[in-house]
Amino acid sequence: MRRLHRFALNPFSRKLRLALREKNLDFELVDERPGERREELLHLNPSGEVPVLVEADGTAVADSQAIAEYLEEAYPEPALIGRTPAARAEVRRLAAWFDRKFDREVTARLLEEKILKRIVASGQPDSEAIRLANANLRIHLEYIAWLADRRTWLAGDHFSLADIAAAAHLSVVDYLGDIPWDGHPEAKDWYVRVKSRPSFRPLLADYVPGAPPPRHYADLDF
Repeated sequence: MRRLHRFALNPFSRKLRLALREKNLDFELVDERPGERREELLHLNPSGEVPVLVEADGTAVADSQAIAEYLEEAYPEPALIGRTPAARAEVRRLAAWFDRKFDREVTARLLEEKILKRIVASGQPDSEAIRLANANLRIHLEYIAWLADRRTWLAGDHFSLADIAAAAHLSVVDYLGDIPWDGHPEAKDWYVRVKSRPSFRPLLADYVPGAPPPRHYADLDF
């Protein structure tokens, strides 16, 4: 059986879970604890980071974008990275926007302060870091709203890896209870459409002991 090594609130792990389900590929999850660096994980990926995809034949692929590209080449239908050079460029641009810029400015900061510091016992949450992340979040929500108002999906006419990457990061931030949805209805409407897809529903069952999500987290109509 294909395996995906992951941490439940790692946005890159969530991105690959969504991509695998959109491509109707069976897999099982292998939970990894942040900072633990198990020998098996290090053997698969010397950086000790998740996600790592291991195929049934033992082929291991690390790094979320490398895995996404691998899946697109190995299992091309349905296409998630576009069908023309221009479409693929825009999907990749937006996926990188969320995986790099959004993660650096929002997801990684909030996850570090609210969850990871407690898991690895590395200190108390930094309220200023949380404040800055929330300020950045509002700017990103405005950009999502701008895209959603002009396109069917974030990168164009078709659901793509851009939507998957964005929703994976937002789902983590939403689990932490930090998204002011009422102030960003266009972004919320787009997220509701993604959240309603069958591929998304297993993410809504994730639970980190000692850190439950807000009540609206698993609701499709919130």
